Amino acid sequence: MNVKPVTVQAEAPVSEAALLLRENKISGMPVLDGEKLVGVVSESDLLRLLSVDEEEGGLWLPSPFEVFEIPFRDLVKWERMHANLEEIPKKKVGNIMSLNLHDVGPDDSVEEAASIMTRHRINRLPVVENGRLVGIVTRGDIISGLGMQHAET
Repeated sequence: MNVKPVTVQAEAPVSEAALLLRENKISGMPVLDGEKLVGVVSESDLLRLLSVDEEEGGLWLPSPFEVFEIPFRDLVKWERMHANLEEIPKKKVGNIMSLNLHDVGPDDSVEEAASIMTRHRINRLPVVENGRLVGIVTRGDIISGLGMQHAET
């Protein structure tokens, strides 16, 4: 367990979260509101900001002008994505973070943490005691621990 996890405030701009992830070479971190754990933000949450929804309606029928329509649709999609890119750094972390929190306590076993991570397909678990974030355990921490046990035998 890392007892000094990198965290970000829910009111921080997404650009700050991206910078923290990059500078600390991590793929996700707990999100706090003051000292209260309110979510987790990951690279996946940031990547979702770049997706562009497909046109409404779903069904597209070709027309005699198909040669012109395809490039135009691509242009419209590009324009939407470009506008979205300009707005991304201004968004707040609290608006994009994952709210479906799973955590463990400091006395929970490694097996319990691994089970939760596997079952919910997550890479990190905040460690919470009395409602306060006291650390974080990652898949890497568990794998490192297994490697140390093997080295000792």
